[in-house]
Amino acid sequence: MAHVSDLIATDIDSYLAAHEQKELLRFITCGSVDDGKSTLIGRMLYESHMLFDDHLAALEADSKKVGTQEGEIDFALLVDGLAAEREQGITIDVAYRFFSTDKRKYIVADTPGHEEYTRNMATGASTADVAIILVDASQGVLTQTRRHSFIVSMVGVKRIILAVNKLDLVNYSQDTFESIVRDYTNFADEALNLDEITAIPISALKGDNIVGPSENTPWYDGPSIMEYLERVEVSSTSQSRPFRMPVQWVNRPNLDFRGFAGLIGSGVISPGDRIRVLPSGTESTVERIVTMEGDLKLAGAGRSVTLTLSDEIDISRGDSIVAADSPCGSADQFQTRILWMDESAMMPGRQYLFKSNTQTTSMTLGRLNHRIDVNTLEELPAKVLDMNEIGVCNISLSSRVAFDSYDEDPTMGGFIIVDRMTNNTVGMGLIDYALRRAENIHWQSMDVTKQSRAEQKSQRPKVIWFTGLSGSGKSSIANILEKKLQSMGRHTISLDGDNVRHGLNRDLGFTKADRVENIRRVGETSKLMVEAGLICITSFISPFVSEREMVRNLMGEGEFIEVFVDTPLEVCEQRDVKGLYAKARAGDLPNFTGISSPYESPVNPEIRIDTTDLNAEDAADLIIDYLSNF
Repeated sequence: MAHVSDLIATDIDSYLAAHEQKELLRFITCGSVDDGKSTLIGRMLYESHMLFDDHLAALEADSKKVGTQEGEIDFALLVDGLAAEREQGITIDVAYRFFSTDKRKYIVADTPGHEEYTRNMATGASTADVAIILVDASQGVLTQTRRHSFIVSMVGVKRIILAVNKLDLVNYSQDTFESIVRDYTNFADEALNLDEITAIPISALKGDNIVGPSENTPWYDGPSIMEYLERVEVSSTSQSRPFRMPVQWVNRPNLDFRGFAGLIGSGVISPGDRIRVLPSGTESTVERIVTMEGDLKLAGAGRSVTLTLSDEIDISRGDSIVAADSPCGSADQFQTRILWMDESAMMPGRQYLFKSNTQTTSMTLGRLNHRIDVNTLEELPAKVLDMNEIGVCNISLSSRVAFDSYDEDPTMGGFIIVDRMTNNTVGMGLIDYALRRAENIHWQSMDVTKQSRAEQKSQRPKVIWFTGLSGSGKSSIANILEKKLQSMGRHTISLDGDNVRHGLNRDLGFTKADRVENIRRVGETSKLMVEAGLICITSFISPFVSEREMVRNLMGEGEFIEVFVDTPLEVCEQRDVKGLYAKARAGDLPNFTGISSPYESPVNPEIRIDTTDLNAEDAADLIIDYLSNF
């Protein structure tokens, strides 16, 4: 564009120097589909060029006046360009756009309004100072409006611009504007934790109340969008919070230097400050603050630094360096708020990965306390969370992590949930608080160990995990195998799917969520059997790869043997000893594996058995031959 070359030709160095010193404001535009986000961003980018500085505005006065044919064409091309980006696939990401005025520089998170991209909107909101919630004046407040508002409030955005857009379609009706504002504020007063809502009537297409006042809304005397953004105070709370720095890596180029590198999440640090390392609790003193530009006497939130300490203490990636006089907590069980982002529902009892800053550990989702209906704000009972649903859930981690509640410090209180099998991010969460039992329940060290129990029995404890469709022959093979092992003097225990449902799991049904919990309980029980030094034989359909992997991860190396009884569905149906397939085909047994519920076959089981070629006796011998080699 012409103004860029003019700027380069005049005084770009002085402009960039002045620009670098400007205060940065981050904001997000969000709302339902077709509420006008691209048009608003296009208008702001277009209009902001007149605000860069006076000489630039003067140079371009002829071509930048809103309302001239050339200006309208330029604006239309810009908006079309933003729309074209979305068509090219940018809707699956957050597009961050940068622009500047004479007072501030801005980063706007441009996120799609489609319900399936709610995850992207949540990502953009997590770093925003202000959220612009757009509402189509002809549509009013919609479910997606409420959902986006709830999420921006949940992640800590305290200031909202309620931009009632497309007023030109309703003849700039004051009554329509005020009705929408009433509807939204009634919802916000009950549901959202906000400091400020500023309602502005706009037409992004026509430019009304974007940069300055509009003649089309004489009944409105408040600020325009840009006037509000120019004067709103940027939050500086990250600097005033206690010092927190997750360690990204340990820098040791030689024996004379050992530093701990990371991005300061909150607070400030100086040489001589006392620090604590979590979760270990070790303390030391900061000796130097090292950067590429040299040592610093003071560093604050947002700065990447390397700290050296006065003591040689053990610190690794994933640890957190915090202020010794104001440390954060350390725990492994929490109550959390979760936004689920995956097409596959969130399953309590299933294992995922927990990632917060540089900390990564295994996580088990506990019972879902409730789901939040974003329309009615009711707390509803639920067993699972579907895509874009929000709920409160307890989580349990395999190791302790450093944390603050999200409301106290977003740096240490936010996390993402990653699927262990696909490595996809499937949810985001906010820590409310550590559960009391996390502090009151400790692992009790025992003098009699798994090894000593196994030595007493002269055997290596294992779990032999039979999986396969109903009717495949799992229980028959498992029964024969146990008899053979006992005749060899082995100490065994057998857990059968039907038998366990008469006791331990009698409260569970056959929904996907209940099947996940069924295997979680059996997995924990199997682990106890292995701790007792036993060979534990289990026979469960166990249809989901995730749960079988979860049980495998509970065991030590070589202690989990997966036996896939790979009998074809048609053969299992022909057998149908219990008459279950006939009932499932008739619709009398919902969620029946192989018919109305999927079975995820093992990819690399230790043993694969096809009972169409092998009888139960020979199959048991095959397993014993495998065991004798280990």
